[in-house]
Amino acid sequence: MSETKSLMHAEVEEIPAAAKRFLTESRDNVVAAGAAMRAADPRVLVTVARGSSDHAATYLKYAVELVAGVPVASVGPSVASIYGRTLKLDGAACLGISQSGKSPDIVEMMKSAGAGGALTVALTNVADSPMAGACDHSLPLRAGVERSVAATKTFITSVLAALALVAEWREDDDLRAAVAALPDQFAAALACDWTPLAERLVRANSAFVLGRGPGFAIANEMALKFKETSGIHAESYSAAEVLHGPAALVQAGFPVLALGVDDAALPQVMATADRLAGQGADVFLTAKGAGGAVKVLPSVEGVHALTAPLVLAASFYRFIEALARRRGFNPDTPPHLRKVTETV
Repeated sequence: MSETKSLMHAEVEEIPAAAKRFLTESRDNVVAAGAAMRAADPRVLVTVARGSSDHAATYLKYAVELVAGVPVASVGPSVASIYGRTLKLDGAACLGISQSGKSPDIVEMMKSAGAGGALTVALTNVADSPMAGACDHSLPLRAGVERSVAATKTFITSVLAALALVAEWREDDDLRAAVAALPDQFAAALACDWTPLAERLVRANSAFVLGRGPGFAIANEMALKFKETSGIHAESYSAAEVLHGPAALVQAGFPVLALGVDDAALPQVMATADRLAGQGADVFLTAKGAGGAVKVLPSVEGVHALTAPLVLAASFYRFIEALARRRGFNPDTPPHLRKVTETV
């Protein structure tokens, strides 16, 4: 494996500092947006995002539904940009997530949401982006320039910003403390060694990534990164849904990464891991307690259940960058992709 450090490697290393910078420098923005959310008291939230940012939106969906009991739906940006429809969003809040904040379809949808009556909040790494200017409130991610095509520190800070907003909106002191602890936990996560998984996947063509709740959002992000950095056809599933059909593909030696955190879904995730291992799969689980055929990957202990999947993402990013180089790929410049994709 080449010892040359990639831009992606450097940006993964910056995750703890980027997280701390957001929590310090964007605090006033979070407080203002949280107060606006309390005043609006939305009965529904909608999210607008694509790619990795949409995985951050999925994480937000679970966080809001679990903490606030408010349903969250994803809105297709093309509803406004292509089809020209304005949704009826009185009494709703709309959160747009975009690293660049300038994709025309995302910007148009956020403008349309505001026109439809929603309180609008932008999560973006570019404080003066068109999306930020189109919204009532903006949470600058302050992750610094990200040059690698594969989003890492901007994805982490997008989810961090979303969780910080939920904590402030709901005035949830436990979640506030969990969010404040994340920079140190990210640093610990970067030291977790997932080499056994790399050994299994260095010549793999396919894999499954499984999770539940917020962990499913991270499974989506991991599957995307397998594809775009390492040429592995990875698919993400709920640890429940995988048993409804996709498990038929799992035969001897099929690689499976299962994301287990200490929450209410962990027993079911472990049961799925055991079942697939029983079919002959090579199952790697980020929790202890499954059967002996399941291999355990190290993870940071003592993390709040709602933030634990995000901490796993930091460990994964370190792992996938090294795996990409080991497989002969340059993770900074995946084939046929560019850093900013502007769609309509």
